[in-house]
Amino acid sequence: MIQDIAPHQYRNEYKPSAPKAESFLLCYNGRNMLVRYVKDEILFPTFGEAEKTVGSAFDLYGNYTYLFSIDECSFYLGNTNIGEKLCGQADYVWEDAGGFRSMKPKDMAFAGITGWQLERWYGSRRFCGRCGKPMVHDDKERMMKCSECGLMEFPKICPAVIVGVTHGSKILMSKYAGREFKKYALLAGFCEVGETVEETVRREVMEEVGLKVKNIRYYKSQPWSLSDTLLMGFFCDLDGGEEITLDKDELALAQWFDREEMQVEDEDCSLTNAMMMAFKRGEV
Repeated sequence: MIQDIAPHQYRNEYKPSAPKAESFLLCYNGRNMLVRYVKDEILFPTFGEAEKTVGSAFDLYGNYTYLFSIDECSFYLGNTNIGEKLCGQADYVWEDAGGFRSMKPKDMAFAGITGWQLERWYGSRRFCGRCGKPMVHDDKERMMKCSECGLMEFPKICPAVIVGVTHGSKILMSKYAGREFKKYALLAGFCEVGETVEETVRREVMEEVGLKVKNIRYYKSQPWSLSDTLLMGFFCDLDGGEEITLDKDELALAQWFDREEMQVEDEDCSLTNAMMMAFKRGEV
């Protein structure tokens, strides 16, 4: 999956130390992130490279937002204006962040999409939601704090489930309605206030396809930065009839597939794909 970057090590402890010339600068413009390609691999600008281009126009080393590190390399958030200055220099271009699934190397793709999640969060936490005063960075935790009333805001993480509903040698696969992603997927949904994740599994399956399930069992989890989500994967067995009642607002289709008929190939990116491949190979 996208977060599996071994032997590289992702470290997300908040340590707002000053960047060095070799530290990476992650710049975003809407859905786009600034990269350049060396052969088929992406690279991000370093502070040293950026300094040569923007000069003293931006206080690169004095005004920074630390994000995380991978191995000994630290990553910091740059603003859109810096990205615009760098775009076109040394072959840097704006690339759709949604293309991270096919970007290489994997550790840089993971850095880019994770940085985008944090960039969106920081951009939406500039003012207090309680009193409207400016929010400021905390110097000890990854947190935004109101300068007036003290309201604390931590990064947005939404719990959600991916559900593999099985019936003997068959699994229920679906396609989303009205979304860019057109491949087969599994049922999914966000946890609601006051319910357990197991209750979320039962509710989402009933709402989307009108089926009851039993024997709910945890598989594994994944951070998914596109939707600020912590995904939790579950397999469960059909409990009763297999006739589907489709929620057409959520799904374009849903149908049962035998293991040998599943239209899916290993892409080593998403929890959904990992679960479908595990069932296809008979591992669950």
